[in-house]
Amino acid sequence: MDSPKLSIGSPIEARCTKCRKNSPHTILELNEDQPEKVQCSLCERQHKYRPPTVKKAPGAYQAQQRKSAECKEWEKLQKSILAANAKDYSMAEAYKVKTVISHPAFGLGIVYRVIGSGKIEILFEDGIKTMRCK
Repeated sequence: MDSPKLSIGSPIEARCTKCRKNSPHTILELNEDQPEKVQCSLCERQHKYRPPTVKKAPGAYQAQQRKSAECKEWEKLQKSILAANAKDYSMAEAYKVKTVISHPAFGLGIVYRVIGSGKIEILFEDGIKTMRCK
């Protein structure tokens, strides 16, 4: 599908340097079929064309920070984990905080938090997992 042919006076979405947001603009100058100079339809300021910005997925940065913190926490607690003391994970079992768990898929973990009845959070090497329990 061809993109619409741009010409002087055509409307275009752009990032306004004064409004500091994406807004409708009018093309004032073209350079080889690319907008060079535009005018904002909201504040009427003329400026160099800047393509509209795309917002990042919400929480992506926070999730990365949380994952990093979980890895640091795991490294700290890993030294105190004794595999011999680990209980095999079972949904029919009740667990307390700081109990060492051996999970068949995730490996060794520590009960990090009890979430109400029937759920716990376990810190494994690859992060915190919410698991069912008694």
